[in-house]
Amino acid sequence: MTKSEEAPLISARDLRKSFGHVEVLRGVTLDVGRGEVVAIIGPSGSGKTTLIRTLNALETIDDGEITVDGICLQRATGGRLEKLDRRRIRDARRELGMVFQRFNLFPHLTALGNVMCAPHSVNGTSRNECESHARTLLEQMGLADRADNYPHQLSGGQQQRVAIARALAMKPKAMLFDEVTSALDPELVGEVLKVMRDLAEQGMTMVIVTHEMRFAQRVADRIIVMDKGSIIESGSPEQIFTQPKETRTATFLHAVLHPDDM
Repeated sequence: MTKSEEAPLISARDLRKSFGHVEVLRGVTLDVGRGEVVAIIGPSGSGKTTLIRTLNALETIDDGEITVDGICLQRATGGRLEKLDRRRIRDARRELGMVFQRFNLFPHLTALGNVMCAPHSVNGTSRNECESHARTLLEQMGLADRADNYPHQLSGGQQQRVAIARALAMKPKAMLFDEVTSALDPELVGEVLKVMRDLAEQGMTMVIVTHEMRFAQRVADRIIVMDKGSIIESGSPEQIFTQPKETRTATFLHAVLHPDDM
């Protein structure tokens, strides 16, 4: 079986989600293949963050279905979620590492403690094994010398790299990133994007909500463009950035890539 013939690792079908009277997702369908890097772009309020949060059930859906590695994570009809096997849902969620805009580190734990915490407390992995793996991840993040520092002793970029290491500590099959550089000072953005580029080169399946257009263009296998709760266009970075099919895509890209022209 070729890679293109494999079942997708993440599959979302006809997702709908409303907050009050505002429909935020309007029938979104998306497949993410194993080892694929998908970047989701679009204007503010287009539903990007809501979509990525539904993929690991941080947000429930009103309609549609989400499966992760063949396990149904959410299924809903008419605003009612089906009752599914909780153990299978928990196992499916563990396959997805999530990194947020804000670092959400435990302030009372060191960088090493933050990375060790979930594998030890959730998976019951031995402390020695957790520590060994955590130190390896911190070294991978360029933070081996910061293992004993607390979050307040780290820069924003360092904290975000600890957050990435913490997500990787659970050995997920895919990583979800929600605007992970938006809270960083401009000079710190590059160090986080480099870590994400390295993960992509290592074959990690990734779904990335980002406003870093050049990064998306260089790293993604596929670009998803959202507007008003729908996917309006999907294609290769070359096609989306040089020959977008939709006028709305072209307008959005011109605004973010050439703001001085507006």
